Amino acid sequence: MELEAVFSSKSRMKILKLIYKLGQLNVSDVARRLKMNYASTSEHLKVLESEGILQERTYGRVRMYRFNEGSVKAKAVAALIEAWEK
Repeated sequence: MELEAVFSSKSRMKILKLIYKLGQLNVSDVARRLKMNYASTSEHLKVLESEGILQERTYGRVRMYRFNEGSVKAKAVAALIEAWEK
């Protein structure tokens, strides 16, 4: 996926900022906090995971998402968010 496609979505940017600030969240928590529906939130999370920015961990039926610490893309996004928030 192109860089523009990943960053062109306001919802994806909100998701990235939220997970960056809170560390780790499940799909329902992300959807509730951002007032989005579950299905679209899940799709956005899948896109971010497929790009290697987020990492999914499954605990039973709960899917938790966090930044992928081993990813160069994730580190760049985290640095961008941190710089922008200052």
